[in-house]
Order: sequence, then structure tokens, then C-alpha cells
Amino acid sequence: MARITRKELKSDRFAQEVGLTVDFFEEHREELVRYAGIALAVIALVAGYVVYARHQHTVRQDALYKAIEAAEAPVGAAQPGEVSFPTQQAKDQQTDKLFTDLTSKHGGSAEGDIAEYFLGSIRAEQGKLAEAEKYLLDAAQKGDAKYASLAKLELAQMYFEEGRADQGEKTLRDLMAHPTIFVSSDQAAIELAREIIPKNPAAARKLLQPLLSKPGGTGQTASELNAGIRQ
Repeated sequence: MARITRKELKSDRFAQEVGLTVDFFEEHREELVRYAGIALAVIALVAGYVVYARHQHTVRQDALYKAIEAAEAPVGAAQPGEVSFPTQQAKDQQTDKLFTDLTSKHGGSAEGDIAEYFLGSIRAEQGKLAEAEKYLLDAAQKGDAKYASLAKLELAQMYFEEGRADQGEKTLRDLMAHPTIFVSSDQAAIELAREIIPKNPAAARKLLQPLLSKPGGTGQTASELNAGIRQ
């Protein structure tokens, strides 16, 4: 799969993956309460966008909030009081600076891990794959399990898009075996099934079968993928 289709893939999967995330969050409501200080939601997972809501007024969280605010800001006119940028280049430069400063000043913190994830995702979108892999691997290997799972999901998608299917499958199966509140086992299984359908439809169908009867977005997405597999 060519990287040129990366943004299109994210748009196509947005509704389904938000549904999967909501389902998983509902099933793990008690666990989420433990992390009330940092509310993190997964958005558009084939390329991994995350929205971070600030709940505590610490220096690191404020820096992360401002970086994500810049990343999500529109180019051109905006509502009064909202952050915006005159050009995409200006937005990219400011976003990169804010996330890079955060990793430099607060490396090893939860906010620094999230910043590395964002930088990896941004570099992947820019086609800077070596840099993207470095940032994502750092986030996956050094970060808290919750944030590391987001980086692993992004890495897996990047591996498949670049023809490194073995690495992609290994990473997704690791996520299936070690789910988090941000990436569920079902979500990782659906992503793996989606990626291997073209070359191994039987294996993809086997992954999807246990998910077909699940409620909400999980069952719906599994059913849609299963229906598209050639007999």
C-alpha cells in the first residue's frame, strides 16, 4: 500500500475506529477513572491522531495542550479566540517546535512520551519515514504502556504501508496480547485482519469471526470487513 494514500485511509477509517474506541472505553469505565488527570482519546488510528484535554495546570501539561492545540488548529480564518495559522507551513513549523521543545525539556515524562508519538505521526505524514520510526520506537519502547500502544499501532500501520508486513503483523499481535485502555485487543485484531485480507483472506476471516457478534462499532466493523472477503 503506497504512503500517498495514508491520509485517505485515515479519513475512511475515522468513524469505524472512533466507534471501536468508544466501545472499549465503555467496557473499561472504572479503569479510565484512574486516569482522570489526563484524558486522552484516539482519533483516526491508521495514522494515529490523539486529542488531549487538559485537566491539571502543570507546566508539562500546559506545554502539551498548546502543542496539540497548534496541531489541531485551522489554517486561515478561525472563530474569535481560536488559534489559527496563515499558512500550512507556518502551522507545521510551530507545531514541530512545540512538540520538539516538549521532548527536549520533559523527556521521560508522560507528556514527553505523547509528544514523541505526535512527532512520529507528523513525520510519517511528511514522508520522513526514518525520523518517524525513530520517534515512534522511542515512544513504544520507553513510554507508559498506554501511550506506547498508540505508537505501536502507528508503527504497525507504517510497516504494512511500506511493505514490511512481517514487522507489522508482529507488532499488531503484540498489541492483541497486551491491550491497553487506548488500543484494545479487538481493535488490533481488526487492524491486522484489514491489512492481511488481500494476501491471506482465510487468516483474516479467522481473526474476524470471534468479533462478529460483539455489540457496537466492533461488531459492525468486523462484519463489514468479513463481508468484503472473497469466498
